[in-house]
Amino acid sequence: MKRVTVFCGSSFGTDKVFEEQAYALGKNLALRNIGLVYGGASIGLMGAVANGVLDQKGEVIGVLPDFLRQKEIAHAGLTELIIVETMHERKTKMNDLCDGVITLPGGFGTMEEFFEMLTWAQLGLHGKPIGLLNTDGFYTELLSLINTMVKKGFLKKVNQDMLLADSNIDSLLEKMKNYQPPAVGKWINKEEV
Repeated sequence: MKRVTVFCGSSFGTDKVFEEQAYALGKNLALRNIGLVYGGASIGLMGAVANGVLDQKGEVIGVLPDFLRQKEIAHAGLTELIIVETMHERKTKMNDLCDGVITLPGGFGTMEEFFEMLTWAQLGLHGKPIGLLNTDGFYTELLSLINTMVKKGFLKKVNQDMLLADSNIDSLLEKMKNYQPPAVGKWINKEEV
């Protein structure tokens, strides 16, 4: 992987561990010579992951919609800041620039970005690894819900397995490095339930 897109919150959350893990992920990416593509902000977990890369002299590309430039406070120290018009354009550009995706804790925006990339992979629009860093159990209930989707016949097990989740940065990056996308379609036949 040459570059990884990271989706995460523009807030820090309630526990210092979220900021620490975001920074550690950025540092780890830089030490592995993996560039970061992210939302371009200097605040919250977004700023922490970017600073982790930048402090190790790594590459950081931010992609920020013009209307969020003031709200999310564009990071001044990036390798490159790309300004786009819409949120959809932002996700498309981030996808174009990366070889994989990691999602850290965040809110509605983070979830929307994560699920769109995961859906694009499920539909075969890309074969990139999608990682979920389950810091302090943040995504445990989401992973449980995804299990329920499989049990209730709304998601194939092979598509569930496309999501690589781990609470350890090194383990998650290893899973992503070794990822092979499934060769099966998304749709579930009645016979498969």
